[in-house]
Order: sequence, then C-alpha cells, then structure tokens
Amino acid sequence: MHLAAHFPGVNNTTVWSDPAAGSHIEFASFAHFARTAERAKFDFLFLAEGLRLREQGGRIYDADVVGRPDTFTVLAALAAVTERIGLTGTINSTFNEPYEVARQFASLDHLSDGRAAWNVVTSWDAFTGENFRRGGFLAREDRYSRAREFLAAAHTLFDSWSGAEIVADRETGAFLRDAGAGAFAHRGRHFDIAGHFDVPRSPQGRPVIFQAGDSEEGREFAASDADAIFSRHGTLGAGREFYADVKGRLARYGRTPDQLLILPAATFVLGDTDAEARELAHEVRLAQVSGATAIAYLEHVWNRDLSGYDPDGPLPEVDPEPGENTVALGRASVRMHRDPLAVAKEWRELAAARKLSIRELVIETTGRQTFVGSAATVADAIDSLVQQDAADGFILVPHLTPTGLDVFADTVVPLLQERGAFRTEYSGSTLRDHLGLATPPPAAGRSRAAAPVPAATAAATVS
Repeated sequence: MHLAAHFPGVNNTTVWSDPAAGSHIEFASFAHFARTAERAKFDFLFLAEGLRLREQGGRIYDADVVGRPDTFTVLAALAAVTERIGLTGTINSTFNEPYEVARQFASLDHLSDGRAAWNVVTSWDAFTGENFRRGGFLAREDRYSRAREFLAAAHTLFDSWSGAEIVADRETGAFLRDAGAGAFAHRGRHFDIAGHFDVPRSPQGRPVIFQAGDSEEGREFAASDADAIFSRHGTLGAGREFYADVKGRLARYGRTPDQLLILPAATFVLGDTDAEARELAHEVRLAQVSGATAIAYLEHVWNRDLSGYDPDGPLPEVDPEPGENTVALGRASVRMHRDPLAVAKEWRELAAARKLSIRELVIETTGRQTFVGSAATVADAIDSLVQQDAADGFILVPHLTPTGLDVFADTVVPLLQERGAFRTEYSGSTLRDHLGLATPPPAAGRSRAAAPVPAATAAATVS
C-alpha cells in the first residue's frame, strides 16, 4: 500500500488551540512533520494551498488556522533536511504561467534528487481572483480550458530537454552537445509561448502529477493524464465504486490500472484500546467544532447572519437565503450545498429524529474521522480497504501539528510492516520509485501546438 502525510492547516480539522499544537508557519514544524513521515517510510508529504484569507460576515475568519507560507519555498527547504520522502505541492493553474510553474517544479526535482510532485488545481471563485491580475473574469469553462492547456504547455517545457545535451567536456571546452537544447513552442488559445526552457531535464523527467476532482470531467482527466488522484471516498462501498469507475477508464487511454493510484484523504484517532480511542475521538470533534465554528458552518448553508443563535439550541426556523452572494467568501464548503433549501430540510429531519442541537448536528454532518481505534484496529481497517480495492493507500491528516503524525508512525506503521502490507525500507530514491511509476521517456526538441487534451477540469479547488 501507499501512505502519505498531509500537513494540516486552513481548515477546522486542525485543533490549533490544543496545548500540544505548535506553529503552522515556523519551519521547525514542517521539518518535524516531514522527518516523521520519512522515518515511517511514507511515499510523500503533501501541502495544500490557500491564495486568499477566507472571510465571513465581512471579516477574516479566524476560528481556524489562518494563512500558509508559499508552497515552493517550504518544499525547497524540506528538500534540504530530508532524503527520500516525496514533496508534493498544490499549485494553481488559473493565476500562474506554465513557464514559471514548470521552471519551479523542474528546479525542485533537481534540488530534491527526483522527489517533486504537482497537484494541479484551478480556482473556483472570483473572490480569490481579486488578489491577481486576472481577477475573476474567467468563466468556469474557461478556467478548465486554461487548466487543460496549462498542463499540456508544462509538459512541452519539461520534455524540451532529453537529458543527454550536457557534456561538460573540460578538455574541449564544450558544454552542450546540442546548442538548441530546451527549444520549445506552444501555440494555443490561452498560451502562445516559444523559446528555450532554462532548466535541464530533471531526475524524474516530469514531476508526478496529482489531481483531486470527483466530477465526471475530473475523473476523466485523472484517467488520461494524472499519476495519482486524491479521493474523498474513504469507506468500503463508496471507495470500491470510485476505484472501479476511475480504474475502468484507463484502458481507453492505453493505460493499465497500476499507472494511476487512488489515495483518499483520511483522519485518525488512536488509543490504547478501541474504547479509549472512541472517547478521545469525541473530544477531538468537540475541539474541532466549537460553538462558533458550528454557527459559522450553519451560515454556509443558511447564507445569513446566525450569530444570535445558541449553538447548543435548535436549528433556526427561518429558511436559508438562496443566492450567489454568500456570507462566507473563499470557503470551498459553500459549493457543496448547491440547494440550501434541500439541505436545510434534510438537516431539520435529522436533528428532529435524533434530537440534535446545532453543534451536535454540525459534528454529525461534517464527520472527519476515518480511522478510530487501537493501533491494531486501525492497521486492520487500512489493510482491509486496500486489499478490497477501495484504495491504493491513504493520505493521512492528523489533527495536531506538527506532532500528530508521530503516534501513527510509532504504532500503526510497524504493524503494517509486520504483516508485509507496507515497506520497511525505501527501495528507490525518487518519488516515482516509491509509487511504482515509470519515468516518462525523454522527448528532446519536441515542439507542438496545443492539441485537444482530455478534460482536466475539476482539479481540486482552493480554499
């Protein structure tokens, strides 16, 4: 199986108020987290991205962690204090340029000796776009069209070097075998670029490509172009259905099932016994969903100020206010409730049937704990899901930073290793080695016009 670690932040999964929690911006936190994952022989570390501070009711929303350092800066620094673990960054295709992003990933791949990966995303809202020159003018279909062409252009740049151009002959003084090294041209609707790419071919040729969409277009993109897909389907039934659907699309692109990995995000709570873990899990959920957080989540659906309501009281009798203007700007969760009146009806029925308060309802409907139990119970659950083709592995998201991963590394991983389900040592040096992915063959000097590329759309959105 494959295991990875997500450095938490910019959401209420992270319990920053816990006395054991540390900084989310000091490098020591990133270093500790990465070293723990590497000590446990994880495949990679993953960083999400936030391009604008979220707002609620016209103010910065600060009940959760606020802010995140630049992804490339953090990953480049981590490359210097780790040796084997992959370094995956979420980089937006809506507001960046292919040359810039390709140069950064090629450089990271060199600095890390072949451990770079790119989670390709688009931005879904004009609110985030206000921070950039492009603003929010790109319509939904145009953002996705741009994303498809962005990846195609980046591949052209990565492939402009074959890896055999540099001779560096000290006696003759010849440095390049081919003076045309790095030549590229991409002509398309969104990008018209040509020149010489200035970073020689990196150890992996291209970074590993991740995608996180769940729509029809997102699944099709994963099947055509991605090396791995982040899934939100962590249960047996939903996981097997998603796994079979996406893997079943690979053949029409000439790909085999092992060429695309499906990795759901997963949270966990561990205890010495299952009962202790369940008790701790309840305490964690109460910390993750405070009274203020519960009201804020309810406002995402009701789209109105609910600050006067008691989080330990009943749901509002007033109906949600449908409309494009939302009280919660920059929150991806808002998009999950396309029909707020229907959601409110469902929640009222659930609250009435189970006699739930607002806070209890939010805890119930936003459950984030995938694995709860003793180390043995969690190891059994993870192994079972992988063996039954519900996933190829999991991306673990602890609720504490930076030490939340330690207990998993010290207790669950050894059990998975004992049963032969997870590696005891790295067998290769690059991320592609860890994931069992082939290195793309070089395509020196290939220049191409933009061609139709399978839909890359629903790459994960940025919150």
